[in-house]
Amino acid sequence: MTDGYAGPVLRWYAAHARDLPWRLPGASAWSVLVSEIMLQQTPVARVLPAHAAWLARWPTPQSLAAAAPGDAVRQWGRLGYPRRALRLHATARILTDDHAGQVPASAATLRGLPGVGSYTAAAVASFAFGQRHAVLDTNVRRVLARLVRGEEMPPRSASAAEVKLAEALLPAAPARAARWSVAVMELGALVCTAARPDCAGCPVARRCEWRRAGSPAGPARPASQRYLGSDRECRGRLLGVLRQAAGPVPAARLEAAWLDRAQRARALSALVADGLAEALEHQMYALPGDAGRAPGHK
Repeated sequence: MTDGYAGPVLRWYAAHARDLPWRLPGASAWSVLVSEIMLQQTPVARVLPAHAAWLARWPTPQSLAAAAPGDAVRQWGRLGYPRRALRLHATARILTDDHAGQVPASAATLRGLPGVGSYTAAAVASFAFGQRHAVLDTNVRRVLARLVRGEEMPPRSASAAEVKLAEALLPAAPARAARWSVAVMELGALVCTAARPDCAGCPVARRCEWRRAGSPAGPARPASQRYLGSDRECRGRLLGVLRQAAGPVPAARLEAAWLDRAQRARALSALVADGLAEALEHQMYALPGDAGRAPGHK
């Protein structure tokens, strides 16, 4: 069954794969790890320039470890979910202190790094080191749900049955298995998309159980939370003020960035609790590590 899927998908991938920098021959394991952290809940188009800028500034874990955590948050810019920047900085320090500045090849060791879960560990072990692991991101889960189980969309969280299915479909040779994993991911990103799947362009459409069943619609998904006016937008606005400054900023500048006092206070408290901001004396705030710098006046 695996070969019946793998051959067509791998041939399709050879012809249609995007030239992403973390997939290029010679891409470092650090580049792969940075890309996987950035790609969590963020589209490739937004990650590409951020990834290039990050690697240009910090080409190794050691170079990032030598920087302040606030510099990582500042460089992260508007990618969203900025705690990922702090986790990546903490990971760089662990790699520098405990792994001679190298990204470990072991998926189990990778899972012990900040912000690295089962998916990211499997992805880095597969894509950076050519190992045989089931890599279950949203795209892969959607392809397998349609192709094998005949369901339009997978459940919100990966189940043990999904993991078992993905492992059963892996080719035996580690290098081929790693290429299969990235090929299925690319198929989900470019062809078997969530809203408008291009079944005519799919290399395994004739074997797709969902298509054979008439492409039935799955259960309706709940609407996503509105961003405008949310606490998340407020946090982002306040963090933007701190990022733009060269050092600590007075509370008055944050007040001008978001007028709702209660929401602003709630968002500031959350930023401090998450380690993304520091509350200083005299009603000043700063990114982590910026407290000793001259106050920012931008």
